[in-house]
Amino acid sequence: MTQQHDGDASAVKVDFDTECPMCSASIVFDPTSGKLTCPYCGYEAEIATPEKEAQRTAQEMDFKAADRRESYDWGVDKKTLVCEECGAESIYDALQVADTCPYCGSHQVMEASTIETLAPNGVCPFHVTEKEAGANFQKWIKGRFFTPSAAKKSAKPDAFSGVYIPYWTFDSNTMSHYTAAYGIMRIVEDRDGNTRTEIDWYRTSGVYQRFVDDELVLASTRYDGELLRKVEPYNTVDNKVYKPDYLSGFLAERYSIGLDEGWGIAQRQIHATLDSEITQRILRQHGASQVANLQFSTTHDQITYKYLLLPMWLSSFRYKEKVYQFMVNGQTGKVGGRAPISPIRVTLAVIVALISIYVIYAFTQS
Repeated sequence: MTQQHDGDASAVKVDFDTECPMCSASIVFDPTSGKLTCPYCGYEAEIATPEKEAQRTAQEMDFKAADRRESYDWGVDKKTLVCEECGAESIYDALQVADTCPYCGSHQVMEASTIETLAPNGVCPFHVTEKEAGANFQKWIKGRFFTPSAAKKSAKPDAFSGVYIPYWTFDSNTMSHYTAAYGIMRIVEDRDGNTRTEIDWYRTSGVYQRFVDDELVLASTRYDGELLRKVEPYNTVDNKVYKPDYLSGFLAERYSIGLDEGWGIAQRQIHATLDSEITQRILRQHGASQVANLQFSTTHDQITYKYLLLPMWLSSFRYKEKVYQFMVNGQTGKVGGRAPISPIRVTLAVIVALISIYVIYAFTQS
């Protein structure tokens, strides 16, 4: 059986043998055991690890030395994968790394890179199973205070998709030269004994140094960034050097936000972090109550990056003909998503809050 494909598609190969040696079914990565497992006969195989400790995790890569830096559009180019089990040809987006054969269910793993893109050098394997993701979702939906009870009882996740999402991480030694004004409050009493607060302003400047470790940047334009932030953070230190074995049985995606664009996003994130940290430093250093007109310029040195694939369970549920998406962090089990809101519950909460404020005000006045 052959799926129709475009003329510009290029053939790709399967990275390693996904066939069970005992029953010839497809083996998959098992988050519970960390092994390759056959879901039919129970066969298990260890994933080979390098002998040297330094080779077991993703290594930092020199940012300036990277030769493939541009961004890529998802779905612009196509490629053909020939299933080694049933011979079917399937068409995939060029950025897709792994998938399942739609005809025989074989868990195929595509090649890690093409001539146009960088290869992932690390992967954080799934630690959370599909069953655990479903259980975490049920706890999460039951804890939504403003969600209608009917929605909590009826909400059941649709089929989960286990997906490896591409991320960049960046390390950098930063040095920031800053200037700012800080204010110190003092109480002033007039001749009649009345008091008022005044602020005395002073100028300050200095240098702030900080090592930024694993600044995380989503390398895809396909996903809802707001939802992803709800299930972060990831423990990016807990990674393995990339092996296609970890992707077996899961979907995966290559980056569509390139290295240079990713570094631009990282710089903006780092700038926001430095702004907050320098402000706090000035407040502590001078015993100040306020900081104003903070300006600083930052230089980055010894910039390195990693290209990691991070695990995510994706699903949705339906309530009153509307679909609500949610995600479960495949490493930590943290859930984030959208749920129905009950206007009645929101109104009651507002009324209770207003009554509480009134009671507190009346008590303090009496």
